[in-house]
Amino acid sequence: MNKRFALIGAAGFIAPRHMKAIKETENHLVAALDPSDSVGIIDSYFPNAAFFTEFERFDRHIDKLKRSGNQVDYVSICSPNYLHDAHMRFALRNGADAICEKPLVLNPWNIDSLLEIEKESDQNIYTILQLRLHPAVIELKEKVNANPNKSWDIDLTYLTSRGNWYYTSWKGDSSMSGGISTNIGIHFFDMLTWIFGGVKKNTVKVNSHDRSSGFLELERANIRWFLSINSDLLPVSAKEAGKTTFRSLTIEDEEFEFSGGFTDLHTLSYSNILNGDGFRIEEAKTAIDIVYDIRNQVPQGCVGEYHPLAKKPQSPHPFKKS
Repeated sequence: MNKRFALIGAAGFIAPRHMKAIKETENHLVAALDPSDSVGIIDSYFPNAAFFTEFERFDRHIDKLKRSGNQVDYVSICSPNYLHDAHMRFALRNGADAICEKPLVLNPWNIDSLLEIEKESDQNIYTILQLRLHPAVIELKEKVNANPNKSWDIDLTYLTSRGNWYYTSWKGDSSMSGGISTNIGIHFFDMLTWIFGGVKKNTVKVNSHDRSSGFLELERANIRWFLSINSDLLPVSAKEAGKTTFRSLTIEDEEFEFSGGFTDLHTLSYSNILNGDGFRIEEAKTAIDIVYDIRNQVPQGCVGEYHPLAKKPQSPHPFKKS
């Protein structure tokens, strides 16, 4: 039977992947919400979906559908990070399951509250942890599991350029986004802990408006990591090739390649959820704990184990006087 979906955050960067997943799993988007009306992408998937720019009218519409016997089965949540918690609660109050993008929440204690509400409502909350479904990542996990007594040395580098708009959007406010480590790093931390086990030590070397770096000791890995949105840090080879993103994961000095294979991971995530096998609240907790600890630590600076890029000079905030 086809399921009925509503979507919150329809103008967001990740929303089209959710629309595509709903379409490719042969379900229907019946309503969408976003304060911005730049949502023409909906026409490519569900031109007949009702669209709202005000939450109150969207709320009323979802309630009317429920009272008329046409309630939505799922609410897909692509809104700003700090609103995820409220929007999952909204879904459950309306008798729908929630499918929420990362991070599920910003604060670890919100997990416990959501578990209580989930139990009270008899509805489910699912999250998108798509890297766990990547064939190369699954293969790596199998390799690591075959060597249970080995500890692996890893360097993670992820540079994804963002312009000045970033700092005036909610993403540039760490109270709304969780900062760099949450915005662009949480899916990597989830992947790494899924493969290499729980956290033994989490230290931060650098944490600023445009970069974050630290050292993460897991049960079976020692990880030097560096994340940034500053295009000045891109390797020369990437700049010459006209690329704005650079991603590298080296394991024992060997490059782990997983650049391809991302196209259908949201659709696969949806298929698993619809089959009752999606990722649940508890599975998101470890990565949420990691990024919460990162943004609440005082950076140590470049002492002990640190990523080489952590020593690069800091860039001034474009909109703050030094």
